[in-house]
Amino acid sequence: MLKRLDFNGNPHVGVYCRANNKIAFVQPFLPEKDLKEIEEALKVKVIELTVGGSSIVGSLVAMNSNGIVVTDFIEEDELAIIEKNFKGEILILDDKFNAAGNNILANDYGAIVHPSMKDETVKKIEKALDVKARKSTIAELNTVGMAAVATNKGILCHPKIKDDEKKLLEETLGVKAKIGTVNHGMPYVGAGVVANEHGAITSINTTGVELGRIEDALDLIG
Repeated sequence: MLKRLDFNGNPHVGVYCRANNKIAFVQPFLPEKDLKEIEEALKVKVIELTVGGSSIVGSLVAMNSNGIVVTDFIEEDELAIIEKNFKGEILILDDKFNAAGNNILANDYGAIVHPSMKDETVKKIEKALDVKARKSTIAELNTVGMAAVATNKGILCHPKIKDDEKKLLEETLGVKAKIGTVNHGMPYVGAGVVANEHGAITSINTTGVELGRIEDALDLIG
């Protein structure tokens, strides 16, 4: 299922929400109606969360079915919410590039990470998410989590992705990658889409053509 929804008037839904196939962590203070929309579209349990007091959960958290990676300025009470609702591995990301959602693109088959992350950090990410991780850019951007959105069924990428980047992305994450935009031409699709195997959410500004590309890339048709 694909739904168009803004979060309190903000179209960058991928910045404020992060989901796997069972749960979605979302910024606090969304209307009950919007929380139900997220629940229905993604078929998940929705949990309100801040990270370090910030609502940009999608930028600060990366996750798949096996694990969660979260920035190291998360507070104890926030970490307790994650631990209560998620039974997999949890990694506190101690790295200069610690905005996990911005700097990690992952599904259950692999992960692409910011090319300047420390090698020891990459190994910890591999262990937490239980996947092979590779350093790369997407469209020559280091913030790979904002340049694409990935599920176990497909990847939607920044339209200027290079051929060698696309090849590595598909090899590492094990699914096909296709290009698209959101929010009437915005190329940072990771900032504008929240997705899992069941569905996706994007802004009300996203055009019909863009919706078609999202459905196609993430295999949501049918």
